[in-house]
Amino acid sequence: MSTQQVQEKVLGDYSIVKELGQGMLGKVFLAQHRFLKKPFVLKVLPEELSENRAFIERFEKEVAMLGTLDHPNIAKLENVSCADGTYFLVSEALVDGQGESLNLTQYLEKKGALSEEEILSIAVQVAAGLDDAHQKNFGDEPLVHRGLKFNNILLDPSSEKPRVKIGDFGLSRIVGIGSVLARTYRNMWEQIAFKAGFELGDALLDSYGEGMGDTEKLRDSFYQYYCFLAPEQKGRGVTTRDADAKADVYSFGIMLYYLLVGVFPEGFFPMPSECNLELKRDWDSVIKQCLNVDPDKRPLLLSGLFGQEEEREGAPRPKLKPQELTRPEYESNPSAVFQTDKTVAIYTPKKAEVKEIDPLMTEMIVVEAGTFLRGSNDGARDEMPRHAVNLSSFAIDIHSITNEQFVRFLTAMGGEKDVNNNDIIRLRDSRIRKNAGKLTIESGYAKHPVVGVTWYGAMAYAKWVGKRLPTEAEWEAAAYGGLEGAQYPTGEDMERSQANFFSSDTTAVMSYPANEYGLFDIAGNVYEWCMDWYGYHYYETSLQEPDNPQGPAQGVYRVLRGGCWKSLKEDMRCSHRHRNNPGVMNGTYGFRCAADVT
Repeated sequence: MSTQQVQEKVLGDYSIVKELGQGMLGKVFLAQHRFLKKPFVLKVLPEELSENRAFIERFEKEVAMLGTLDHPNIAKLENVSCADGTYFLVSEALVDGQGESLNLTQYLEKKGALSEEEILSIAVQVAAGLDDAHQKNFGDEPLVHRGLKFNNILLDPSSEKPRVKIGDFGLSRIVGIGSVLARTYRNMWEQIAFKAGFELGDALLDSYGEGMGDTEKLRDSFYQYYCFLAPEQKGRGVTTRDADAKADVYSFGIMLYYLLVGVFPEGFFPMPSECNLELKRDWDSVIKQCLNVDPDKRPLLLSGLFGQEEEREGAPRPKLKPQELTRPEYESNPSAVFQTDKTVAIYTPKKAEVKEIDPLMTEMIVVEAGTFLRGSNDGARDEMPRHAVNLSSFAIDIHSITNEQFVRFLTAMGGEKDVNNNDIIRLRDSRIRKNAGKLTIESGYAKHPVVGVTWYGAMAYAKWVGKRLPTEAEWEAAAYGGLEGAQYPTGEDMERSQANFFSSDTTAVMSYPANEYGLFDIAGNVYEWCMDWYGYHYYETSLQEPDNPQGPAQGVYRVLRGGCWKSLKEDMRCSHRHRNNPGVMNGTYGFRCAADVT
């Protein structure tokens, strides 16, 4: 804007109410139409662009496309105008009764940390706006934002719940991504130099307004813009075609991570579930997909990540229905069911405050009822004789319980022991640590199976999530995966590329191929506790009582199945049996859960 226009506070048919801020592409004003008496937002493009003939041609040719955007989560472009050589865009204004606007940066300063439901609401709305734009053609390519950040995510200040609109759509394309990046780097350098005390002259002061009183906000804006850029936008030789709709997906992931964790992700960064144990939803998978360095591996549409995408005819359906398990009431002392000496008074301490922490549930597969063979006539003596058992339908977790799942249970329990001082887990045998009373997971081990868990700890966790441990017969039937006569879950033989055994450590769950039922690491990685007491000659009894065998009525040891990361291949056989005292803990014992199916 010229000096005269500023003094008169008039730009074309609009009366300037106040300046809202300085963006990367120009100044932003709140204005009122002189005749309609309605508020609008004016984005005034820099004078150097107005004098650029190539820009004017591109502007006139392509800005009309922006007017076709009509989505409840995209700020609508109402008009494009030019006054005295100054080009400006007119957008709808989200203001309250006092004429105050609100962007996501200001909303965060006002509210502080947001609730998970608020974050979900904002994420779903931004995702819907981006998806709608990405499905429209802008010349010879989809319409892309390329500059998504907190400052152009606008909220309706008059609404009680977050009502979001995305601003500045398509401006990066019109102005040119090269020009945007050049201005970004220049402005960042000038702000750093100004803070360092360099004298840069009147020209710099004029470019930012008198006294640069808003330098901190400007600097934050430039820093924010750079943090939201996708890797392909920061590389050399970047063109408008290099940064496509997948760049917006990356920026969306940056926004979501900041809202969940409170910092921008840099370098090797932890997942939201590691930073905030109170989160109820599986945000980690969304972040991993959106922040993938390879653009081709990022999702094409964002709404599907939140269950908002409509079912399309012919789309593949899941093999199994979602598990429908009723979680029981929280019990402060799950191990009380194992107390058998009723003549001894049980010490009941003062009840601690119950923490409302929801578990991270594991996907399950259903094994249909039928007759299954178990045991082996060629294996160890306790595997004989091979015989048939009749099992009812049951569900079983597709992978072992992980550290990130189990640490939530420990947090809800208030530690690694129950109220009777019984061990749930021995932390020194696990990858979970306690510092200053806070439980954390060693870096890189969140998705590894939890180890060092007692049978009592496994049973207590299963009850906490509304499940149980599998019986030995159920475990073996699931391990075969329907392959009759096979020795291993993979068939007659097993290679080290098919399971984690004879190695040096656990691996993340689902790192190896699944068996025919879709179960991962059913052999190898960790031994898994089963429900049953161990009986050396129990199979002779099971032969006579084949319906849903539950193991001996009592015993000394509990059954473990599946071999572990340091086992030999012999231990990987589906019929191989292992056992130990239910209170024993070491770095090879874990578990997975099962459930009844009606």
